[in-house]
Amino acid sequence: MSSPGTTTARRPGTATARRRPGSGARRAAPYLFVLPALALFAVFKLYPIARSFVLSLHKTVDGQDTFVGADNYTRLLHDPLFWTALKNTATVLVVQVPLMLALATGLAVALDSRLLRARAVFRLGFFLPMVTGLVAYGVIFSVLLNEKYGLVNWLLQFAGIDAVPWLTDPLWAKLSLALALTWHYTGYNAVILLARLQTIPTELYDAAAVDGAGGWTSFRHVTLPGLRPALLLTTVLSTIGTLQIFDEPYVLTRGGPDNATLTIGMYLYQNAFSYFDFGYASAIAYALAVLIGLLGLVQFKVLGDRDGDKSGHKPGHKPGGKR
Repeated sequence: MSSPGTTTARRPGTATARRRPGSGARRAAPYLFVLPALALFAVFKLYPIARSFVLSLHKTVDGQDTFVGADNYTRLLHDPLFWTALKNTATVLVVQVPLMLALATGLAVALDSRLLRARAVFRLGFFLPMVTGLVAYGVIFSVLLNEKYGLVNWLLQFAGIDAVPWLTDPLWAKLSLALALTWHYTGYNAVILLARLQTIPTELYDAAAVDGAGGWTSFRHVTLPGLRPALLLTTVLSTIGTLQIFDEPYVLTRGGPDNATLTIGMYLYQNAFSYFDFGYASAIAYALAVLIGLLGLVQFKVLGDRDGDKSGHKPGHKPGGKR
């Protein structure tokens, strides 16, 4: 028992904190705000991913799902049409992505030049193809590249050159697909590279000029290292996008001629919505996801900067202005 008049010392604010009304509600409020987004993410992202994996282990026969284990994945390894689609997709990837990134880099450097007037107009013009609908620009290219009535062949014949079977020859059809993709996405990647280019400190170019470096030397030793993070980003995004292409070959060639432009995305679509073999289509989707993950990992290992930004632009360092 405590003696009369004795008081017990308490930590300042403890009782007040315990009795503060609504403190529990305040702690729960952030989670309540995030909950709708998490619910939507679970319903529209996590559930389809999980359901697709379950489907890949089943085969639909007469409307009934039968568990077949890894049979769909084994079937992939022995399916010549899957390997044809993979080869076609890889061919377009190898041709289109390096060409597009080279053009985007040159375009970004040109748009950053102070010698270019009305730069904002040019930036808008080069970015406009990106906002064109995929189906719309596919139709435009199918008209332009039509062997008999297309504008491109008309111009070639006007110049005395034979018409080119853009969409009816296997090789030309692949090149036409790569050309369409390059036209659509070059401006978008140029804008990303331009944004990075404008963060490179101008002092580096001044120092290079003092050392006697010309334009090409400055580009190699200052611009390219400075663009490295943006080049990595655009390379990864372009690789993912090209591996998933569906709209362009579907509108331009429907996978022809003779499956020359059949891509993995188109083959997945055919199995799912033409043959209703959802189990095999899900297996193709997971194989594509694994392929994208592996290529992304390789690109990060090869292009990723382990030693920080070699352009000399350190975190927190403000780019200097032109003197």
